[in-house]
Amino acid sequence: MRGKTIHFICLLLCLVLVNTASAAENVKKVKSGVPSVPVPVTVLSIIPVQAEPGAKVTISGTGFGETTTVYLGNTENAALITDGKQVEFTVPQQLQPGLYALYLKRPDGVTGRTYNFTVLPLRPVLNALMPSTISSCASGRERDIIARGSNFTDGSLLFFNGAALPATILSPESISFNVPVIPGGLHHVQVKNGPDTSSVPLNLVVETRPEIGQVTIGTEHVNSYELIITGRNFNQNSSLYVDGMQIGGRGGQDIADREKLNYVDCSKLIYQRHPYSPVNKDFRLQVVNPGGEGSQVITVSAP
Repeated sequence: MRGKTIHFICLLLCLVLVNTASAAENVKKVKSGVPSVPVPVTVLSIIPVQAEPGAKVTISGTGFGETTTVYLGNTENAALITDGKQVEFTVPQQLQPGLYALYLKRPDGVTGRTYNFTVLPLRPVLNALMPSTISSCASGRERDIIARGSNFTDGSLLFFNGAALPATILSPESISFNVPVIPGGLHHVQVKNGPDTSSVPLNLVVETRPEIGQVTIGTEHVNSYELIITGRNFNQNSSLYVDGMQIGGRGGQDIADREKLNYVDCSKLIYQRHPYSPVNKDFRLQVVNPGGEGSQVITVSAP
């Protein structure tokens, strides 16, 4: 009788264990049938929230995975992912200024919240003017200037002394323009891509100081001859000083209608000289403009 009782208890325990294992298996099957919830894409910060094309933007958060893609509007941008918590991308150069929807998307299709991102107009950079100094009497192509820098676009405007000036965009690094006829001195050149995106202005010097380049003997007459003075920045009322004596110009004297100075253009003067002797001698010449600017003093050996 005792043996039967023990056998019955063992049989009962076996049934309990079998039922427990079966129940556990059923629970496991039920749990495995429940789809897992994907980890969401969560953005904690975007630095900066507005930038120019070419700028770096950093997004911090969680759930980025290993190959999250950044979208600005419809533009897909390659990104650098760090530990699934930081995304870095570059604002595409081709994007026009404006407001864009920014969001992240993982390969499994999970998309993060959409944020507003402002693409700013590209700020131009002006590095140099070539040349940075021109003569006031320069003409035609001699007044052409090349502005060199970066971030020039088809919409860039060149400003000269605060006013827009016709210019040609040669490339994103250069703009050409022709200097208008203006007074001598210091003038300002600036490039703008928009009302709030201006380059630092650079100075252009229009030089008015006269300069003698060469003196040659021209036509010879019985009692006189011509000295041809070539150079630049000569004025209609320029004076010629011969050993300190003023000839021509305002306040100048024509000595008994003998010594005369004729203005041809800003690069040529003709000095009609009446020598006392046919023998060469040394004398000094200087051209002085009405404003008081004088050329270098040169020594000439002539009758």
